[in-house]
Amino acid sequence: MRVLFAGTPAVAVPSLNALLDAGFDVVGVLTRPDAPLGRKRVLTPSPVAARAAELGLPVIKADKIDDDAVAAIAALAPDAAAIVAYGALIPERALTIPKHGWINLHFSLLPAWRGAAPVQHSVIAGDEITGASTFLLEKGLDTGPVFGQLTETVDPGLTSGELLERLSHSGAVLLAQTLAAIDAGKAVPVPQSGDVTLAPKLTIEDGRLDWKQPALAIRRRINGVTPEPGAWTTWDGARFKIGAATPRPDVTDLAPGQVRLGSGAGASALVGTGSTALELQLVQPAGKKMMPGPDWARGLGQREDVVFK
Repeated sequence: MRVLFAGTPAVAVPSLNALLDAGFDVVGVLTRPDAPLGRKRVLTPSPVAARAAELGLPVIKADKIDDDAVAAIAALAPDAAAIVAYGALIPERALTIPKHGWINLHFSLLPAWRGAAPVQHSVIAGDEITGASTFLLEKGLDTGPVFGQLTETVDPGLTSGELLERLSHSGAVLLAQTLAAIDAGKAVPVPQSGDVTLAPKLTIEDGRLDWKQPALAIRRRINGVTPEPGAWTTWDGARFKIGAATPRPDVTDLAPGQVRLGSGAGASALVGTGSTALELQLVQPAGKKMMPGPDWARGLGQREDVVFK
């Protein structure tokens, strides 16, 4: 089977590798154009483009599927297109090019969490089970019939980045299995059923913490927005980032946002919530690098006036 692979970020690379390992004829790769990265804003190929270059595969770089991209895809004559986090909509005129259509690997149990940030929203919502789905791409947003699914238990200590990394590998196997079934004429997509939830792309404002919320809800939000867009609050009029926190159900006497600092060998930083406290494990004050919470607390000594807003 001739397969076009479409993807952009690092989480799509395992799927590209899996298709090649499974023996599919990957005739080309569609990815987003090079983007400026780092402080010097150096134009850098996407992780998928970089891997394709290593493999010597033809690469189509396109922000959107315009006339030129459609022509380039058609010239590759794919039997199917596999898509994993490409980052742009596929227009109807491109959907009809491969005879088997576009098979999308999506990191949720559809119809739950349709949209750009399914894993992040799943973690924020406190889902105990998540997973991945392969489905036939159609005009609607993640609405197509499903070929297969896998499930993963959500460890409450995992960030969305860590969970997505796990799903990228197990999902790659599912994608290869789905394409093999399609190639053998044994795949039967099933219409989606169940409650629909949406997972739009997160903004910086989604990372702002509300200390009046219960500790568990705040921890889920911290984990859900890590690594992007990142969790934050304000202190001394500046943004203060929080990379990780753990529940302290034994501490019940702090008001929401009130911080208690410990110094010396047992330094710690506890912050009050709408329920019990959280202990800050990783923090990033304005203008500094991410650091362990105890190091930040030790640097402030015995200050008693620290309040997050």
